[in-house]
Amino acid sequence: MNTKSVNGVLFAAMVKSGAASLKNKAKEVNDLNVFPIPDGDTGDNMFMTIDAGVVALADEPAAVGEAARLAANGMLLGARGNSGVILSRIFAGIARGLEGVEEADLRVFHEAMESGVKESYNAVSVPVEGTILTVYRDAVSYAGKRITGVSTLETYFEDLHYELCRSLERTPDLLDVLKEAGVVDSGGAGFVYIAEGMARALTGEITEAIENAGKRKNVDLNAFTEDSVLEFGYCTEFLLRLQRAKVDVEGFDIAPLIEWLNSVGDSVVCFKEGSIVKVHVHTRKPGDVFNHVQQYGEFLTMKVENMTLQHNEAHGGESFKSRVEKPRKPYGIVSVAAGKGIRDAFLSLGCDEVVDGGQSMNPSAEDMISAFQNINADVIFVFPNNSNIIMTAKQAAEMYDGADVRVVPSKTIGDGYAAISMLDTEIGDADAIVASLEEIIAGVVTGTVSRAVRDTEMDGVSVKKDDYIGFVGDTIFVDAPQRLDAALGLAEKMNPKRYDIMLVCCGEDVSAEESEQLFRELKKAYRRTEVVMIDGGQPIYDYIIILE
Repeated sequence: MNTKSVNGVLFAAMVKSGAASLKNKAKEVNDLNVFPIPDGDTGDNMFMTIDAGVVALADEPAAVGEAARLAANGMLLGARGNSGVILSRIFAGIARGLEGVEEADLRVFHEAMESGVKESYNAVSVPVEGTILTVYRDAVSYAGKRITGVSTLETYFEDLHYELCRSLERTPDLLDVLKEAGVVDSGGAGFVYIAEGMARALTGEITEAIENAGKRKNVDLNAFTEDSVLEFGYCTEFLLRLQRAKVDVEGFDIAPLIEWLNSVGDSVVCFKEGSIVKVHVHTRKPGDVFNHVQQYGEFLTMKVENMTLQHNEAHGGESFKSRVEKPRKPYGIVSVAAGKGIRDAFLSLGCDEVVDGGQSMNPSAEDMISAFQNINADVIFVFPNNSNIIMTAKQAAEMYDGADVRVVPSKTIGDGYAAISMLDTEIGDADAIVASLEEIIAGVVTGTVSRAVRDTEMDGVSVKKDDYIGFVGDTIFVDAPQRLDAALGLAEKMNPKRYDIMLVCCGEDVSAEESEQLFRELKKAYRRTEVVMIDGGQPIYDYIIILE
Protein backbone atom coordinates (compact mmCIF):
# COMPACT_ATOMS: atom_id res chain seq x y z
CA MET A 1 0.00 0.00 0.00
CA ASN A 2 1.05 3.60 -0.63
CA THR A 3 -0.80 5.55 2.04
CA LYS A 4 -0.47 9.29 1.49
CA SER A 5 -2.75 10.59 4.24
CA VAL A 6 -4.37 9.71 7.56
CA ASN A 7 -8.04 10.19 8.41
CA GLY A 8 -9.79 9.56 11.71
CA VAL A 9 -10.71 5.94 11.00
CA LEU A 10 -7.13 5.05 10.05
CA PHE A 11 -5.69 6.91 13.03
CA ALA A 12 -8.04 5.02 15.36
CA ALA A 13 -6.95 1.73 13.77
CA MET A 14 -3.30 2.68 14.25
CA VAL A 15 -3.79 3.45 17.95
CA LYS A 16 -5.72 0.24 18.52
CA SER A 17 -3.11 -1.85 16.70
CA GLY A 18 -0.32 -0.10 18.61
CA ALA A 19 -2.03 -0.86 21.91
CA ALA A 20 -2.49 -4.52 20.99
CA SER A 21 1.15 -4.82 19.93
CA LEU A 22 2.31 -3.41 23.25
CA LYS A 23 -0.04 -5.65 25.21
CA ASN A 24 1.50 -8.70 23.57
CA LYS A 25 4.97 -7.52 24.60
CA ALA A 26 4.11 -5.99 27.97
CA LYS A 27 5.93 -8.66 29.98
CA GLU A 28 9.09 -8.20 27.93
CA VAL A 29 8.96 -4.48 28.64
CA ASN A 30 8.30 -5.12 32.33
CA ASP A 31 11.36 -7.36 32.49
CA LEU A 32 13.60 -4.52 31.27
CA ASN A 33 13.83 -3.47 34.88
CA VAL A 34 16.94 -1.68 36.09
CA PHE A 35 16.56 -2.97 39.62
CA PRO A 36 16.76 -6.78 39.99
CA ILE A 37 13.50 -7.07 41.94
CA PRO A 38 9.99 -8.06 40.77
CA ASP A 39 8.61 -4.52 40.46
CA GLY A 40 8.87 -3.93 36.71
CA ASP A 41 5.64 -2.37 35.50
CA THR A 42 6.50 -0.07 32.59
CA GLY A 43 4.86 -2.32 30.00
CA ASP A 44 1.66 -2.59 32.02
CA ASN A 45 1.57 1.15 32.72
CA MET A 46 2.08 2.09 29.09
CA PHE A 47 -0.50 -0.42 27.89
CA MET A 48 -3.16 0.75 30.35
CA THR A 49 -2.42 4.33 29.29
CA ILE A 50 -2.81 3.75 25.55
CA ASP A 51 -5.73 1.38 26.13
CA ALA A 52 -7.58 4.28 27.78
CA GLY A 53 -7.14 6.06 24.47
CA VAL A 54 -8.54 3.05 22.62
CA VAL A 55 -11.65 3.11 24.80
CA ALA A 56 -12.15 6.79 24.02
CA LEU A 57 -12.06 6.01 20.28
CA ALA A 58 -15.19 3.90 20.47
CA ASP A 59 -16.94 5.52 17.51
CA GLU A 60 -13.89 6.14 15.25
CA PRO A 61 -14.56 9.74 14.11
CA ALA A 62 -13.90 10.58 10.46
CA ALA A 63 -11.64 13.58 11.10
CA VAL A 64 -8.09 12.75 12.17
CA GLY A 65 -7.98 15.81 14.43
CA GLU A 66 -11.02 14.62 16.37
CA ALA A 67 -9.70 11.06 16.61
CA ALA A 68 -6.36 12.30 17.90
CA ARG A 69 -8.08 14.54 20.46
CA LEU A 70 -10.25 11.72 21.81
CA ALA A 71 -7.32 9.34 22.03
CA ALA A 72 -5.16 11.92 23.79
CA ASN A 73 -7.88 12.84 26.29
CA GLY A 74 -8.41 9.18 27.12
CA MET A 75 -4.70 8.66 27.65
CA LEU A 76 -4.35 11.75 29.82
CA LEU A 77 -6.98 10.35 32.18
CA GLY A 78 -5.67 6.80 32.02
CA ALA A 79 -1.97 7.67 32.36
CA ARG A 80 -0.03 5.55 34.86
CA GLY A 81 3.61 5.77 35.84
CA ASN A 82 6.23 8.09 34.40
CA SER A 83 6.41 6.34 31.03
CA GLY A 84 2.61 6.30 30.80
CA VAL A 85 2.40 10.03 31.52
CA ILE A 86 5.09 10.78 28.91
CA LEU A 87 3.25 8.55 26.41
CA SER A 88 0.02 10.45 27.07
CA ARG A 89 1.86 13.73 26.52
CA ILE A 90 3.30 12.50 23.23
CA PHE A 91 -0.20 11.82 21.96
CA ALA A 92 -1.44 15.11 23.43
CA GLY A 93 1.18 16.87 21.33
CA ILE A 94 0.18 14.88 18.25
CA ALA A 95 -3.44 15.87 18.87
CA ARG A 96 -2.44 19.52 19.15
CA GLY A 97 -0.63 19.28 15.84
CA LEU A 98 -3.68 17.72 14.17
CA GLU A 99 -6.26 20.04 15.71
CA GLY A 100 -8.99 20.91 13.20
CA VAL A 101 -7.50 18.66 10.49
CA GLU A 102 -9.88 16.43 8.55
CA GLU A 103 -7.21 14.36 6.80
CA ALA A 104 -3.47 14.77 7.30
CA ASP A 105 -0.90 14.26 4.58
CA LEU A 106 2.56 13.00 5.50
CA ARG A 107 4.13 16.39 6.20
CA VAL A 108 1.24 17.49 8.41
CA PHE A 109 1.38 14.17 10.22
CA HIS A 110 5.13 14.54 10.75
CA GLU A 111 4.68 18.06 12.12
CA ALA A 112 2.17 16.61 14.58
CA MET A 113 4.74 13.98 15.59
CA GLU A 114 7.22 16.81 16.19
CA SER A 115 4.60 18.51 18.33
CA GLY A 116 4.56 15.29 20.37
CA VAL A 117 8.29 15.73 20.99
CA LYS A 118 7.80 19.26 22.31
CA GLU A 119 4.82 18.36 24.47
CA SER A 120 6.52 15.35 26.06
CA TYR A 121 9.70 17.27 26.87
CA ASN A 122 7.70 20.16 28.33
CA ALA A 123 5.84 17.72 30.59
CA VAL A 124 9.06 16.76 32.40
CA SER A 125 10.63 19.38 34.66
CA VAL A 126 14.11 17.87 34.23
CA PRO A 127 14.17 15.75 31.04
CA VAL A 128 16.51 12.76 31.28
CA GLU A 129 18.21 11.61 28.11
CA GLY A 130 18.38 7.89 27.49
CA THR A 131 14.66 7.42 28.12
CA ILE A 132 11.52 7.23 25.98
CA LEU A 133 11.92 10.99 25.43
CA THR A 134 15.22 10.51 23.61
CA VAL A 135 14.10 7.45 21.66
CA TYR A 136 10.96 9.15 20.35
CA ARG A 137 12.72 12.45 19.57
CA ASP A 138 15.58 10.77 17.68
CA ALA A 139 13.22 8.66 15.59
CA VAL A 140 10.90 11.54 14.67
CA SER A 141 13.87 13.70 13.67
CA TYR A 142 15.40 10.91 11.55
CA ALA A 143 12.14 10.00 9.83
CA GLY A 144 11.35 13.66 9.10
CA LYS A 145 14.70 14.26 7.40
CA ARG A 146 14.08 11.35 5.04
CA ILE A 147 10.73 12.60 3.73
CA THR A 148 10.79 13.15 -0.04
CA GLY A 149 8.20 13.75 -2.71
CA VAL A 150 7.60 10.01 -3.09
CA SER A 151 7.47 9.18 0.62
CA THR A 152 4.41 7.44 2.07
CA LEU A 153 3.20 6.76 5.57
CA GLU A 154 4.62 3.26 5.18
CA THR A 155 8.13 4.49 4.34
CA TYR A 156 7.87 7.09 7.12
CA PHE A 157 7.11 4.41 9.69
CA GLU A 158 9.87 2.20 8.32
CA ASP A 159 12.34 5.02 8.96
CA LEU A 160 10.73 5.78 12.32
CA HIS A 161 11.03 2.16 13.44
CA TYR A 162 14.62 1.89 12.21
CA GLU A 163 15.75 4.85 14.29
CA LEU A 164 13.58 3.90 17.28
CA CYS A 165 15.52 0.63 17.49
CA ARG A 166 18.89 2.31 16.98
CA SER A 167 18.19 4.99 19.56
CA LEU A 168 16.93 2.37 22.00
CA GLU A 169 20.20 0.49 21.64
CA ARG A 170 22.07 3.69 22.51
CA THR A 171 20.17 4.37 25.75
CA PRO A 172 22.69 2.50 27.96
CA ASP A 173 25.39 4.87 26.68
CA LEU A 174 23.34 7.82 27.92
CA LEU A 175 22.28 6.40 31.28
CA ASP A 176 24.88 4.69 33.44
CA VAL A 177 22.19 2.94 35.44
CA LEU A 178 21.02 1.15 32.28
CA LYS A 179 24.55 0.16 31.33
CA GLU A 180 25.25 -1.19 34.80
CA ALA A 181 22.05 -3.25 34.76
CA GLY A 182 22.68 -4.44 31.21
CA VAL A 183 19.28 -3.36 29.86
CA VAL A 184 17.86 -0.77 27.46
CA ASP A 185 15.25 1.78 28.51
CA SER A 186 11.91 0.07 29.11
CA GLY A 187 9.78 3.08 28.11
CA GLY A 188 11.62 3.39 24.83
CA ALA A 189 11.14 -0.31 24.19
CA GLY A 190 7.44 0.07 24.86
CA PHE A 191 7.15 2.78 22.23
CA VAL A 192 8.98 0.59 19.70
CA TYR A 193 6.23 -2.01 20.06
CA ILE A 194 3.51 0.65 19.78
CA ALA A 195 5.08 1.95 16.56
CA GLU A 196 5.28 -1.58 15.16
CA GLY A 197 1.56 -2.05 15.72
CA MET A 198 0.72 1.34 14.21
CA ALA A 199 2.78 0.52 11.12
CA ARG A 200 0.95 -2.77 10.62
CA ALA A 201 -2.37 -0.92 10.64
CA LEU A 202 -1.19 1.04 7.59
CA THR A 203 -1.02 -2.19 5.60
CA GLY A 204 -4.39 -3.38 6.87
CA GLU A 205 -2.73 -5.94 9.14
CA ILE A 206 -4.07 -4.74 12.49
CA THR A 207 -2.36 -6.39 15.45
CA GLU A 208 -4.70 -8.32 17.71
CA ALA A 209 -3.94 -8.63 21.41
CA ILE A 210 -3.05 -12.10 22.61
CA GLU A 211 -5.03 -13.04 25.69
CA ASN A 212 -2.66 -14.21 28.38
CA ALA A 213 -2.23 -13.93 32.12
CA GLY A 214 -4.21 -10.71 32.09
CA LYS A 215 -7.31 -12.55 30.94
CA ARG A 216 -10.33 -11.81 33.04
CA LYS A 217 -11.37 -14.42 35.56
CA ASN A 218 -14.58 -16.34 35.12
CA VAL A 219 -17.56 -14.87 36.93
CA ASP A 220 -18.77 -16.87 39.91
CA LEU A 221 -22.50 -16.98 39.15
CA ASN A 222 -23.15 -18.74 42.46
CA ALA A 223 -22.13 -15.58 44.27
CA PHE A 224 -25.63 -14.24 43.60
CA THR A 225 -28.42 -16.83 43.76
CA GLU A 226 -32.21 -16.83 43.55
CA ASP A 227 -32.36 -16.10 47.29
CA SER A 228 -29.70 -13.39 47.40
CA VAL A 229 -30.46 -9.83 48.42
CA LEU A 230 -28.76 -6.99 46.56
CA GLU A 231 -26.35 -5.70 49.20
CA PHE A 232 -23.97 -4.11 46.69
CA GLY A 233 -24.66 -1.74 43.87
CA TYR A 234 -23.89 -2.03 40.18
CA CYS A 235 -20.65 -0.69 38.77
CA THR A 236 -22.01 1.41 35.92
CA GLU A 237 -19.82 2.99 33.25
CA PHE A 238 -20.56 4.64 29.92
CA LEU A 239 -19.46 7.14 27.31
CA LEU A 240 -22.19 9.54 26.23
CA ARG A 241 -21.99 11.65 23.09
CA LEU A 242 -23.79 14.95 23.68
CA GLN A 243 -26.29 15.74 20.89
CA ARG A 244 -26.89 19.24 19.54
CA ALA A 245 -30.55 18.39 19.10
CA LYS A 246 -30.81 17.94 22.88
CA VAL A 247 -28.33 20.34 24.52
CA ASP A 248 -25.91 23.17 23.88
CA VAL A 249 -22.85 20.95 23.45
CA GLU A 250 -20.21 23.67 23.86
CA GLY A 251 -21.96 25.27 26.84
CA PHE A 252 -23.00 22.05 28.57
CA ASP A 253 -22.30 22.35 32.32
CA ILE A 254 -21.20 19.07 33.86
CA ALA A 255 -21.64 20.22 37.49
CA PRO A 256 -25.44 19.60 37.77
CA LEU A 257 -24.98 16.09 36.32
CA ILE A 258 -22.26 15.30 38.87
CA GLU A 259 -24.52 16.56 41.66
CA TRP A 260 -27.39 14.37 40.42
CA LEU A 261 -25.17 11.30 40.09
CA ASN A 262 -23.98 11.79 43.68
CA SER A 263 -27.61 11.83 44.81
CA VAL A 264 -28.33 8.40 43.28
CA GLY A 265 -24.95 6.71 43.59
CA ASP A 266 -21.42 6.62 44.93
CA SER A 267 -17.82 6.60 43.68
CA VAL A 268 -18.74 9.07 40.97
CA VAL A 269 -16.23 9.97 38.28
CA CYS A 270 -17.65 12.26 35.61
CA PHE A 271 -15.80 14.27 32.97
CA LYS A 272 -16.66 16.16 29.81
CA GLU A 273 -14.11 16.00 27.01
CA GLY A 274 -15.38 17.92 24.01
CA SER A 275 -18.78 16.44 23.19
CA ILE A 276 -18.19 13.20 25.12
CA VAL A 277 -19.15 12.68 28.76
CA LYS A 278 -17.47 9.83 30.60
CA VAL A 279 -19.26 8.49 33.69
CA HIS A 280 -18.45 5.89 36.33
CA VAL A 281 -20.88 5.43 39.22
CA HIS A 282 -21.88 2.78 41.74
CA THR A 283 -25.67 2.70 41.95
CA ARG A 284 -28.52 0.37 42.84
CA LYS A 285 -30.55 1.50 39.82
CA PRO A 286 -28.41 1.77 36.69
CA GLY A 287 -31.55 1.99 34.56
CA ASP A 288 -32.49 5.27 36.22
CA VAL A 289 -29.01 6.62 35.46
CA PHE A 290 -29.23 5.63 31.80
CA ASN A 291 -32.73 7.11 31.42
CA HIS A 292 -31.66 10.37 33.05
CA VAL A 293 -28.52 11.01 31.00
CA GLN A 294 -30.13 10.10 27.69
CA GLN A 295 -31.85 13.48 27.78
CA TYR A 296 -28.44 14.94 26.94
CA GLY A 297 -27.21 12.62 24.21
CA GLU A 298 -26.71 9.04 23.04
CA PHE A 299 -24.45 6.25 24.31
CA LEU A 300 -21.19 5.21 22.70
CA THR A 301 -20.34 2.46 25.19
CA MET A 302 -22.15 0.99 28.21
CA LYS A 303 -21.10 -1.44 30.96
CA VAL A 304 -23.00 -2.65 34.02
CA GLU A 305 -21.65 -5.20 36.49
CA ASN A 306 -23.13 -6.58 39.68
CA MET A 307 -20.35 -5.83 42.17
CA THR A 308 -20.97 -9.07 44.03
CA LEU A 309 -19.86 -10.92 40.91
CA GLN A 310 -17.02 -8.62 39.95
CA HIS A 311 -13.45 -9.76 40.10
CA ASN A 312 -12.07 -6.36 39.24
CA GLU A 313 -9.83 -5.28 42.12
CA ALA A 314 -10.73 -1.65 41.72
CA HIS A 315 -14.45 -2.13 42.41
CA GLY A 316 -15.19 -5.76 43.28
CA GLY A 317 -17.06 -6.31 46.51
CA GLU A 318 -17.37 -2.66 47.41
CA SER A 319 -20.45 -1.98 49.44
CA PHE A 320 -22.80 0.62 48.03
CA LYS A 321 -23.42 3.50 50.37
CA SER A 322 -25.39 6.65 49.83
CA ARG A 323 -23.14 9.61 49.32
CA VAL A 324 -23.42 12.34 51.92
CA GLU A 325 -22.05 15.72 50.98
CA LYS A 326 -19.23 16.54 53.39
CA PRO A 327 -18.91 20.06 54.74
CA ARG A 328 -16.32 22.21 53.00
CA LYS A 329 -13.02 22.39 54.84
CA PRO A 330 -9.81 24.30 54.16
CA TYR A 331 -7.46 21.33 53.69
CA GLY A 332 -7.62 17.71 52.57
CA ILE A 333 -5.03 14.94 52.23
CA VAL A 334 -4.67 12.20 49.59
CA SER A 335 -2.01 9.54 49.89
CA VAL A 336 -1.04 6.53 47.78
CA ALA A 337 -0.25 3.24 49.50
CA ALA A 338 -0.27 -0.52 49.01
CA GLY A 339 -0.99 -2.95 51.84
CA LYS A 340 -3.79 -2.83 54.37
CA GLY A 341 -1.52 -2.05 57.31
CA ILE A 342 0.16 0.87 55.58
CA ARG A 343 -3.17 2.10 54.30
CA ASP A 344 -4.62 2.03 57.83
CA ALA A 345 -1.54 3.84 59.14
CA PHE A 346 -2.06 6.69 56.69
CA LEU A 347 -5.74 6.91 57.53
CA SER A 348 -4.85 7.10 61.22
CA LEU A 349 -2.56 10.04 60.43
CA GLY A 350 -5.55 11.95 59.05
CA CYS A 351 -5.59 11.15 55.33
CA ASP A 352 -9.01 11.72 53.80
CA GLU A 353 -8.40 9.32 50.91
CA VAL A 354 -5.79 6.59 50.40
CA VAL A 355 -5.49 5.55 46.76
CA ASP A 356 -4.49 1.94 46.29
CA GLY A 357 -1.18 1.77 44.51
CA GLY A 358 2.58 1.62 44.71
CA GLN A 359 5.35 -0.05 42.78
CA SER A 360 4.01 -2.35 40.03
CA MET A 361 0.46 -1.08 40.62
CA ASN A 362 0.56 2.61 39.79
CA PRO A 363 -2.81 4.38 39.95
CA SER A 364 -4.07 6.32 36.94
CA ALA A 365 -4.73 10.04 36.74
CA GLU A 366 -8.42 9.18 36.79
CA ASP A 367 -7.99 7.23 40.05
CA MET A 368 -6.37 10.28 41.59
CA ILE A 369 -9.10 12.63 40.34
CA SER A 370 -11.74 10.31 41.80
CA ALA A 371 -10.06 10.67 45.20
CA PHE A 372 -9.98 14.47 44.82
CA GLN A 373 -13.71 14.47 44.10
CA ASN A 374 -14.41 12.63 47.35
CA ILE A 375 -12.86 15.46 49.37
CA ASN A 376 -14.70 18.73 49.75
CA ALA A 377 -11.70 20.94 50.48
CA ASP A 378 -10.22 24.22 49.26
CA VAL A 379 -6.66 22.85 49.14
CA ILE A 380 -5.75 19.18 48.71
CA PHE A 381 -2.24 17.91 49.48
CA VAL A 382 -1.27 14.79 47.53
CA PHE A 383 1.46 12.38 48.61
CA PRO A 384 2.36 9.97 45.75
CA ASN A 385 4.93 8.11 47.91
CA ASN A 386 6.61 6.72 44.81
CA SER A 387 8.81 8.46 42.25
CA ASN A 388 6.91 6.71 39.46
CA ILE A 389 3.58 8.20 40.57
CA ILE A 390 4.57 11.86 41.00
CA MET A 391 4.05 12.74 37.33
CA THR A 392 0.64 11.05 37.30
CA ALA A 393 -0.40 12.97 40.40
CA LYS A 394 0.72 16.26 38.84
CA GLN A 395 -1.19 15.49 35.64
CA ALA A 396 -4.32 14.73 37.66
CA ALA A 397 -3.86 17.97 39.60
CA GLU A 398 -3.68 19.95 36.37
CA MET A 399 -6.88 18.35 35.08
CA TYR A 400 -8.91 18.87 38.28
CA ASP A 401 -10.46 22.28 38.93
CA GLY A 402 -12.53 21.50 42.03
CA ALA A 403 -9.76 22.45 44.44
CA ASP A 404 -6.23 23.83 44.65
CA VAL A 405 -4.33 20.54 44.42
CA ARG A 406 -0.71 20.55 45.61
CA VAL A 407 1.48 17.52 44.88
CA VAL A 408 4.11 16.98 47.56
CA PRO A 409 7.08 15.14 45.96
CA SER A 410 7.17 12.19 48.36
CA LYS A 411 9.14 9.40 46.65
CA THR A 412 8.77 6.71 49.31
CA ILE A 413 6.32 5.50 51.92
CA GLY A 414 8.75 6.89 54.51
CA ASP A 415 8.63 10.35 52.93
CA GLY A 416 4.86 10.39 53.00
CA TYR A 417 4.49 8.95 56.48
CA ALA A 418 6.91 11.42 58.07
CA ALA A 419 5.53 14.43 56.18
CA ILE A 420 1.88 13.71 56.94
CA SER A 421 2.60 12.98 60.61
CA MET A 422 4.20 16.45 60.91
CA LEU A 423 1.83 18.34 58.60
CA ASP A 424 1.07 21.76 60.07
CA THR A 425 -1.76 23.59 58.34
CA GLU A 426 -1.67 26.42 60.90
CA ILE A 427 0.96 28.04 58.68
CA GLY A 428 -2.03 29.11 56.60
CA ASP A 429 -0.27 29.42 53.24
CA ALA A 430 -0.27 26.45 50.84
CA ASP A 431 3.13 27.32 49.35
CA ALA A 432 4.70 27.61 52.79
CA ILE A 433 3.10 24.33 53.89
CA VAL A 434 4.51 22.47 50.89
CA ALA A 435 7.95 24.00 51.52
CA SER A 436 7.88 22.82 55.14
CA LEU A 437 6.85 19.31 54.03
CA GLU A 438 9.75 19.19 51.58
CA GLU A 439 12.12 20.06 54.43
CA ILE A 440 10.70 17.20 56.48
CA ILE A 441 11.11 14.77 53.59
CA ALA A 442 14.76 15.81 53.20
CA GLY A 443 15.46 14.45 56.69
CA VAL A 444 13.90 11.01 56.09
CA VAL A 445 15.75 7.89 54.94
CA THR A 446 13.84 4.87 53.61
CA GLY A 447 15.42 1.49 52.95
CA THR A 448 13.81 -1.54 51.35
CA VAL A 449 14.32 -5.31 51.26
CA SER A 450 13.12 -7.40 48.32
CA ARG A 451 13.95 -10.65 46.52
CA ALA A 452 16.32 -10.50 43.54
CA VAL A 453 14.99 -11.83 40.24
CA ARG A 454 18.34 -12.15 38.47
CA ASP A 455 22.09 -12.26 39.03
CA THR A 456 23.81 -8.91 38.62
CA GLU A 457 26.61 -6.73 39.90
CA MET A 458 25.53 -3.30 41.13
CA ASP A 459 27.13 -0.74 43.42
CA GLY A 460 29.95 -3.16 44.15
CA VAL A 461 27.52 -5.77 45.47
CA SER A 462 27.25 -9.23 43.85
CA VAL A 463 23.56 -10.02 43.66
CA LYS A 464 22.41 -13.60 43.24
CA LYS A 465 18.99 -14.58 41.95
CA ASP A 466 16.52 -15.44 44.75
CA ASP A 467 18.71 -13.76 47.38
CA TYR A 468 17.35 -10.77 49.28
CA ILE A 469 18.81 -7.34 48.65
CA GLY A 470 18.66 -4.26 50.81
CA PHE A 471 18.76 -0.87 49.13
CA VAL A 472 18.14 2.84 49.69
CA GLY A 473 16.91 4.70 46.64
CA ASP A 474 18.83 3.29 43.69
CA THR A 475 21.80 2.05 45.72
CA ILE A 476 22.13 -1.60 46.77
CA PHE A 477 23.94 -2.09 50.08
CA VAL A 478 23.52 -5.75 50.97
CA ASP A 479 22.76 -9.17 49.47
CA ALA A 480 21.89 -12.13 51.68
CA PRO A 481 20.27 -15.55 51.19
CA GLN A 482 17.98 -14.93 54.17
CA ARG A 483 15.44 -12.13 54.36
CA LEU A 484 16.10 -11.42 58.04
CA ASP A 485 19.85 -11.10 57.47
CA ALA A 486 19.24 -8.69 54.58
CA ALA A 487 17.03 -6.52 56.80
CA LEU A 488 19.58 -6.43 59.62
CA GLY A 489 22.42 -5.72 57.21
CA LEU A 490 20.49 -2.90 55.57
CA ALA A 491 19.60 -1.38 58.94
CA GLU A 492 23.28 -1.34 59.88
CA LYS A 493 24.21 0.44 56.65
CA MET A 494 21.48 3.04 57.26
CA ASN A 495 23.06 3.89 60.68
CA PRO A 496 19.91 4.15 62.86
CA LYS A 497 21.92 5.53 65.81
CA ARG A 498 21.69 8.95 64.18
CA TYR A 499 17.87 8.89 64.27
CA ASP A 500 15.19 8.95 66.95
CA ILE A 501 12.66 6.60 65.34
CA MET A 502 12.92 3.48 63.20
CA LEU A 503 9.62 2.41 61.64
CA VAL A 504 9.60 -1.05 60.02
CA CYS A 505 6.75 -2.06 57.71
CA CYS A 506 6.58 -5.85 57.28
CA GLY A 507 5.44 -7.22 53.93
CA GLU A 508 2.63 -9.64 53.16
CA ASP A 509 4.94 -12.69 53.20
CA VAL A 510 6.66 -11.94 56.51
CA SER A 511 5.52 -14.16 59.38
CA ALA A 512 4.75 -12.85 62.85
CA GLU A 513 7.61 -14.94 64.25
CA GLU A 514 10.14 -13.41 61.86
CA SER A 515 8.82 -9.92 62.53
CA GLU A 516 9.21 -10.43 66.26
CA GLN A 517 12.74 -11.74 65.84
CA LEU A 518 13.70 -8.71 63.75
CA PHE A 519 12.20 -6.41 66.37
CA ARG A 520 14.29 -8.05 69.14
CA GLU A 521 17.49 -7.85 67.08
CA LEU A 522 16.94 -4.20 66.20
CA LYS A 523 16.07 -3.20 69.78
CA LYS A 524 19.21 -4.92 71.01
CA ALA A 525 21.46 -3.27 68.42
CA TYR A 526 19.99 0.25 68.60
CA ARG A 527 18.94 0.88 72.18
CA ARG A 528 18.63 4.64 71.83
CA THR A 529 16.40 4.45 68.77
CA GLU A 530 12.68 3.80 69.18
CA VAL A 531 11.76 0.79 67.01
CA VAL A 532 8.16 0.55 65.80
CA MET A 533 6.90 -2.44 63.80
CA ILE A 534 3.87 -2.31 61.48
CA ASP A 535 2.21 -5.24 59.76
CA GLY A 536 2.12 -3.34 56.49
CA GLY A 537 0.94 -6.19 54.27
CA GLN A 538 2.62 -4.55 51.24
CA PRO A 539 3.54 -6.64 48.18
CA ILE A 540 7.02 -6.92 46.60
CA TYR A 541 8.86 -5.22 49.45
CA ASP A 542 9.42 -7.64 52.34
CA TYR A 543 10.58 -4.87 54.64
CA ILE A 544 10.42 -1.08 54.44
CA ILE A 545 12.69 0.55 57.01
CA ILE A 546 12.04 4.23 57.72
CA LEU A 547 14.37 6.43 59.77
CA GLU A 548 13.31 9.86 60.96
